[in-house]
Amino acid sequence: MRTRSKEFATRLGAHLTRAARGIRWYMTSLMGDSAYATYVAHQARHHPGAPVPTEREFWRQRMDDQDHNPGARCC
Repeated sequence: MRTRSKEFATRLGAHLTRAARGIRWYMTSLMGDSAYATYVAHQARHHPGAPVPTEREFWRQRMDDQDHNPGARCC
């Protein structure tokens, strides 16, 4: 009986860890935290050798683009 409880606890812990990782991924994706890393990976794959802006330059350009083309943004 004790091993069943231990197995259950191990499985529950694994499921909770997976759920927490999924929530963290969703929140960081929703907030755009991974946007720069995604952009750099895209540039490396599709435009090798092209200059890659610094993270600060990337965010400045992104904010400028959003200000000039608000689209469906609420604010």
